[in-house]
Amino acid sequence: MRFVTCVVVALALAGCASNVVTDYDSATAFGDYNTWAYADDAGSDSFMSLDGSRVKSALERELASKAMKPVSAAEADVLVNWYIAKEERLEQSGLGLGFGFGTGNFGWGLSAPPPVREVDEGKLVIELADAQSRQVIWRAASKRYLNENQSPETRRKLIDEVVQEMFTKYPPGLD
Repeated sequence: MRFVTCVVVALALAGCASNVVTDYDSATAFGDYNTWAYADDAGSDSFMSLDGSRVKSALERELASKAMKPVSAAEADVLVNWYIAKEERLEQSGLGLGFGFGTGNFGWGLSAPPPVREVDEGKLVIELADAQSRQVIWRAASKRYLNENQSPETRRKLIDEVVQEMFTKYPPGLD
C-alpha cells in the first residue's frame, strides 16, 4: 500500500511540473515596459509559416492580456523575438527481445535492443528585449514539442497552451 501511495504522489508531482523554463535580467524594472513591437528577425523565415501565424496570434493575445500595446518598432519599449528551434532526438519504439538458458549459478543470454529512430521536433523560444539597448531581458522556452505528425488543430492548441504558460511567468517575480 505504501508503494502505491508513493507512485500516486510521484505522478501528481510530475503532473505539476512546469513545461516552460524562463530566464530574465533581475536588474530590469519590468513595470516600465508598456509597448511592444516584433523584432526585425522575429520568426526568421522568408515566409510566415502556418505555425508562425499561430505563434504570432498567441503572442499578440498574451501581450494584450498583460496590458501591453502594439506600436511601431521605433516607438516600442520592448522588442519581441520568437523562433522554433529544431531539435533531433532518438526515440525507442517497441521492446527488446532476449532469450537465455542455464542452470544453477551459470547461464548464457542473448538480447537485441529495441529499434531506435530519429525524430525531428520543434521547441518554441520567445525573447523580449529592451528596445533601446537591444539586450534580452526575458526569455522563455518550452519543454513541449511540435512534431510533423500533429494535426493543425492539435498544433494550434499546443502553441496556445505553451505561449499562455510562458506568459504566466511574465513579468517575473509575481509567482
